[in-house]
Amino acid sequence: MAKARLLFAPFDMDISSAVHSSVMKGKERKYLKDLKEGDEVDQSVSVKQKRPPRPYAGGRFFELRVSDRSAEMNLKFWGSGDKGPLDQVYASFGVGDVVKVRGNVGRYRDALEISVSPDKGGRLEKLAMSEVVREDFVARSEREPEQLMAALNLHIRGLKDEGLRALLTVFFSDEEFVERFRNSPGSMWMHCNWIGGLAEHTLKVVEMCEFLTKEYPKLDHDLLIAGALLHDVGKVSEYVVTTNIDVTPDGMLRGHIAIGAEMVSRACDKVPAMSENLRLKVVHMVLSSHGELEFGSPKKPQFPEAYALNFADDLDAKLEAFIRIKEDARTEDPWTYDKRFGQVYLR
Repeated sequence: MAKARLLFAPFDMDISSAVHSSVMKGKERKYLKDLKEGDEVDQSVSVKQKRPPRPYAGGRFFELRVSDRSAEMNLKFWGSGDKGPLDQVYASFGVGDVVKVRGNVGRYRDALEISVSPDKGGRLEKLAMSEVVREDFVARSEREPEQLMAALNLHIRGLKDEGLRALLTVFFSDEEFVERFRNSPGSMWMHCNWIGGLAEHTLKVVEMCEFLTKEYPKLDHDLLIAGALLHDVGKVSEYVVTTNIDVTPDGMLRGHIAIGAEMVSRACDKVPAMSENLRLKVVHMVLSSHGELEFGSPKKPQFPEAYALNFADDLDAKLEAFIRIKEDARTEDPWTYDKRFGQVYLR
C-alpha cells in the first residue's frame, strides 16, 4: 500500500480566529460568568434557544437561552398587553444571531437570569455580523491547531500494526475530515467546549493511553492508541459552530458514539489488511468509550484496551470539569457545590 500523507490543514480564520479584539471595538467586554445579581447589562450575547411568547399577569413575554464564550444564561423579555411590539422584537432575530441586550440581572429558582423590560429602558436588538467578534462567543483552544494535529500524527506514525495505521490514515489523510476534526469542539458545555477542543481532548486521551501501556505492557499498544485516536471522531458530525456550539440533527438523533462507530466501520472496508476480529475490537472501543449504558454507550468495555480507553476518556473530562469548577467559583467560602461532583473544596 502506498503511504498516504497525514495532514494538518490551514487554520480556518472565519470560524476560529477574529482579527479584532473587543477592546479594539470599544470598551472592554464583560462576560456572562462575571455578572452578579443586581448588575445592569449592556452587552451582546448569542441566541442559543428561543421560546415563543406567552402570557403573564402584566401582558406577554418570551424567553431566550443566550451565551457567550464564558457561560449560558436565561433571558426574559417582558412586554405589555399590546402584542405588536413584542412580536416584532421576537421575529427580528433567530437562533445563532447575536443580539445587543440592555437589562438587569435577577435571580429565578436559584439561577441568575437577564430581565429586559422596555418600559424600564430595556432593549434587545440584532447585531450585524460585521459588528460581531466571533471569539467573544465561542472560545478557541489555547494550543495552536498545527501543534495538536502534528502531535496526533506522530502517534499515528508510531503504530506498527499495518491495518491500524492504514485505518487511521483513511481519516487523517482526508483533507475535509481533518479540517472538520481540527475545528470541532469537544462538547457543548461539559469539557473542551471550544474550537479545537476535539483535537485537544483526543491528544490528552492518547497521551494518557501511552502512559498506561508503559505501566501495563501486556496491553496491546497499537490497538489502544488507535482506539484513543478514533473514539470521538463522530463529534465532527455531532456539533455545529456558529456564534455558539449547537448539536446537529444527526447528533441529536444518534449521537457521536453511534455516528463514530459507523464512520470507523465504513473506513475499515477500505483497509484490506484489517482482520475481522481487529475491526470488531476497534468499533467496540468506540461504542464502549463512555463505559456505561446510562452514559450513552450501547456496550460496556469487554477487553482491557477498551476499559483503559474508557478510563482515560472519563478522567480527562472529569478532571477538566473539576478544575473549571474551582476556577469559576465566585465565593469566599471554602466550599462550593456542584450537581455532578457534590462538595468541592476551593482552598
